Amino acid sequence: MPLPPLNIYRHDRRQRSLITLAGEIDLDTIPQVREALEQCLRDGIRTIDVDLTPLTFCDVSGLNAFLYAAQRTTSLGGSLRLHHPPPMLAWMVRITSTEFLFLEGPFGQQSPPPGDGPLSATPVSPPTACRGAPRRLASLGPAVTDGVL
Repeated sequence: MPLPPLNIYRHDRRQRSLITLAGEIDLDTIPQVREALEQCLRDGIRTIDVDLTPLTFCDVSGLNAFLYAAQRTTSLGGSLRLHHPPPMLAWMVRITSTEFLFLEGPFGQQSPPPGDGPLSATPVSPPTACRGAPRRLASLGPAVTDGVL
């Protein structure tokens, strides 16, 4: 029997939640992602960590859902962090200059206030599927530092 296109696992610890997304995020599965993130907020969770290690695909609808969830979480005084995004999502975040919305330390640790940490200037190339992108995008720098956006 084939696996569902997306599996969502949630583990709460006090006012913090770890959401693990395994599979594919696209137009068919994005309602599940939105619902899982929104449910955290309805349950009073204000720190949401999203582990994307087992994610195999994420299109722009996934980025849109993460941006919306980050905005909602921040408006309620919380934070949303993406951990270990796949290369395509990391690249989309980087070229849209929205990485600051997801930047913080690893799960279970507090990070310094925004602007206190140095950013590396190491160049990054777009993922293989995006090799036709303009060359100037390749010089933007790393999309991910320590696996966390």
